Amino acid sequence: MRFSRPLALAAAALLACGVAGCGGGGSGEGGRTPSAGSGAPSGSPSAPTTAPDAWIPARVAKMSVREKVGQLFVPRFSSRADGLAKVRKYHVGGLIYFPENFGSPAGTAAQSNALQKAAKIPLLLGVDEEQGIVSRTPFITRFPGNMALGATRNPADARAAARVTGTELHAVGINLDYAPDADVNVNPRNPVIGLRSFGSDPALASTMVTGAVAGYQDAGVAATAKHFPGHGDTATDSHTGLPVIRHSRAEWERLDAPPFRAAIAAGVDVVMTAHIVVPKLDRSGDPSTLSKTVLTGLLRDELGYRGVISTDSLEMAGVREKYGDAVVPVRAIAAGADQLLMPPSLPRAYNAVLKAVRSGKISEKRLDESVIRILALKQRRGLFQGTAVDPAKARAAIGTAEHRAAARRVAEHAVTLVRNKGGVLPLKGRKVAVSGPGAARLQAALRRRGVATTAAGSADVIVLTTENAGRATAARVRALGPKPVVVAALGRPYDLDAAGGAAAALATYSAGAVSVDALAGVLSGAVRPVGRLPVPAGGRQVGYGSGYR
Repeated sequence: MRFSRPLALAAAALLACGVAGCGGGGSGEGGRTPSAGSGAPSGSPSAPTTAPDAWIPARVAKMSVREKVGQLFVPRFSSRADGLAKVRKYHVGGLIYFPENFGSPAGTAAQSNALQKAAKIPLLLGVDEEQGIVSRTPFITRFPGNMALGATRNPADARAAARVTGTELHAVGINLDYAPDADVNVNPRNPVIGLRSFGSDPALASTMVTGAVAGYQDAGVAATAKHFPGHGDTATDSHTGLPVIRHSRAEWERLDAPPFRAAIAAGVDVVMTAHIVVPKLDRSGDPSTLSKTVLTGLLRDELGYRGVISTDSLEMAGVREKYGDAVVPVRAIAAGADQLLMPPSLPRAYNAVLKAVRSGKISEKRLDESVIRILALKQRRGLFQGTAVDPAKARAAIGTAEHRAAARRVAEHAVTLVRNKGGVLPLKGRKVAVSGPGAARLQAALRRRGVATTAAGSADVIVLTTENAGRATAARVRALGPKPVVVAALGRPYDLDAAGGAAAALATYSAGAVSVDALAGVLSGAVRPVGRLPVPAGGRQVGYGSGYR
């Protein structure tokens, strides 16, 4: 089609309003002039006053409707051949990696290169790599998750963790991470967020989200704040049902909105939607992913977000409960979404959107707005300047001594001492028995720290680890008898609410190897506890953390 003056003006305004500048604080890649081979204009560099994205509307105007519709989709792929077929047939804007898509770092890098080579427009190759309990990349340096980072209360730790994660993803050709989680976990029974949240304090979550966004973008990887308008106060998992959150508008402003406002101010590349109903924000009963009131009215118009809006996975029950799989993607675009993540059937979803555009149900102007935003994101992250990575260097970029040291620092900064009656801790000089999940690993780590471990019958102190045991924690403490018990919550710190019978209580927020080693360091006295609670737990409020005298 011809590039009409109204579309040119609208697109220019869209870019000027913040799409081009949305990566402030990021890698600065958007400042380079695209190469001719990318489909961007060739020739001499643009004048200094020309936005680096100024060529995008003209590029979009030359695309076919099929190509533009394809840019909206980021599906799964079962194999390299399947990924290549989806790129070639549907012109998809990206693909999402899952564990089954990874081989070795070198093999993954080569696969990413092959997928990019098949695409006319560079691909957003994404992954859901939050670290902690949501980790899809088998060979990555392991960090504890967001709640552990919240316990450090240090945005520099959040930035360092995200920078390391982003650097390792970038080395294998992944340029988009669906992280960080910006939800404020105010419901201890939340089955889907929990440890994925930085905490229950909106100000703390905002600070840490800002650090994480900067870290990913430092590494040249697009960051995603999720799940808008906020998934932190639900007892229903949106993977299996449709949660309803009863927050008033005032409560939403106070509790849920601040981390998303902070992410937007930090120049976050993508905001992901939540498959939740918030009746006080939209009375339609539609999930927020399909709500124009929430996505366009609230996120775009009120919060001023100009970047890419991605749906959460369209495979999830929360978005499929009310409408069919051919209706959902059309309604999501109409609501204001740009990127359609993981449709259950790509052919069905693609053809539904294509039909909606050709019938006028989705205007071509509305389609162009999304494609412009997606291409602007790709430009901002440097994809039009080249996407190839070096498979021979991929392995060396992962798990470096520097990266492992960063993970160790974060884990040690996170360990939170909530109670220490009678100075039972540190343990050095006592005989210690360990019981519970990960007991063998903790025993070995304690021995490396010089702590003598033994059977419960001959121990002076018993360390009981828990991992999301909840109320059962109290019975487990009682079952250990009269000896002093130290409870260490390796999962959700809410276990400490039922650990009142223990002499001492700590939280690591993670059962990963690096966190267990950090716990051993604190228990032995080699590492001083400095973490502070990011959520209320163990009878203490947010911000509490004890230390050793």
